[in-house]
Amino acid sequence: MKNKVKQLREQLGLTQAQLGQKVKVSRQAINAIEKNKFDPSIWLAYDLANFFNMTIEELFEFEESERK
Repeated sequence: MKNKVKQLREQLGLTQAQLGQKVKVSRQAINAIEKNKFDPSIWLAYDLANFFNMTIEELFEFEESERK
């Protein structure tokens, strides 16, 4: 799932560790989300979107489900 986390984090001048502290996850989790290696839980996605004052749909780019 693509996202705008890295772009928005850098615009605010935050490190991955600082963003992780604000949403209560590790720097490694933020790194994995930014590199699209990890899809966050709905609650973490909500916390990140809320931190950036966006909706989840604005922050994360959903693709067609393969489960159809």
